[in-house]
Amino acid sequence: GSKKSTPFAAQAAVEAAVEKAQVHGIKELGIKVQGPGSGRETATKAVGSIEGIRVTFMKDVTPLPHNGCRAPKRRRV
Repeated sequence: GSKKSTPFAAQAAVEAAVEKAQVHGIKELGIKVQGPGSGRETATKAVGSIEGIRVTFMKDVTPLPHNGCRAPKRRRV
């Protein structure tokens, strides 16, 4: 739905994940971001602003085709 793809939803998900990590005693974490969207920057900023967690790396793992599969035929109306 539309509520899942908002920057606020991304920030809330990151805060919940970091809170669980802190409960388990994790002090460092790496961030892998995939796909386009408005929540990418918000999520990475949310992790950086939380005290007690050190970010070791940030990586974009969005899959990019090297001209792989043929695109579907364009729709004519």
